[in-house]
Amino acid sequence: MSGHSLWLGKAFPTASKAGDFIVNDFKRDGSHLSSAPPVEKWDDWIELDAQAWPRKVQRHFQLVPTICFNCESSCGMLAYINKETGEIEKFEGNPTHPASRGRLCAKGPATINQIHDPDRILYPLKRVGPRGGGKWERVTWAEVLATLGARMRKALLEKRNEEIMYHVGRPGHDFIMDRVLQAWGVDGHNSHTNVCSSSARLGYMLWHYADRPSPDHANARFILLLSAHLESGHYFNPHAQRIIEGKMAGAKLAVMDPRLSNTASMADYWLPTYPGTETAVLLAMAKVILDENLFDAGFVKTWTNWEQLELEGVD
Repeated sequence: MSGHSLWLGKAFPTASKAGDFIVNDFKRDGSHLSSAPPVEKWDDWIELDAQAWPRKVQRHFQLVPTICFNCESSCGMLAYINKETGEIEKFEGNPTHPASRGRLCAKGPATINQIHDPDRILYPLKRVGPRGGGKWERVTWAEVLATLGARMRKALLEKRNEEIMYHVGRPGHDFIMDRVLQAWGVDGHNSHTNVCSSSARLGYMLWHYADRPSPDHANARFILLLSAHLESGHYFNPHAQRIIEGKMAGAKLAVMDPRLSNTASMADYWLPTYPGTETAVLLAMAKVILDENLFDAGFVKTWTNWEQLELEGVD
């Protein structure tokens, strides 16, 4: 399946060959991956020690399901625990995970580097001496909670709400923490999302009130990606698998991106828009859809607030 891009009336060829891929149906027991350890052997999985070659030395592992949190895909992993030492030696994909289905990107196996990082902080530390002095002492979680809780309570009682800020690296609690902060009258929720995927999430929230959806790519007929890259973006592993499945089933893939990314090279259409003009392009698409009556009127009347728009005079 060859693709092309459209820009100022010109077609740019891309090299998409979805027919070369083979995707097996996911099976809950993991049998869709022929080389994956079967679940019934996870308690005592045996592998040969590669470093002992040519001798055949067996190593026994217990495989424990976990997830990768190096991005918010949260792909399923198996921790290989050496039964002799009790230490984790490697991570591989969990074939029974319904989203990632046993497949990982490079960040998954690289989690082992975090486990053995000599600078990894394993317990709470309290600064001793002047700021920047680099001196710390170990404290208990009970002391941390009591100290910070007392300071926050004092700030709230003294109406110094703006001095409280909640920062999280990977948001996973969402509305619970938001409601707590709002109940306190605190507008100080911050995370890396503010500079990472906030624009996409705002669009999703305004569209269908879910900021991190999982579209049904495998059954789509047309897929439009805006600066979203299967090889590097959020959720790329679970989504990439299903987008390829959709392409194999005949779906067309269009990528709107100023650069010819790896994803754009696999697309049927590449639209290299000028940076910042994507909104204008989308509005133009919407106008054509409305002017030429290319939308499902029944769906719009059932699932959108079209009656309110009519009352406000929006045609």
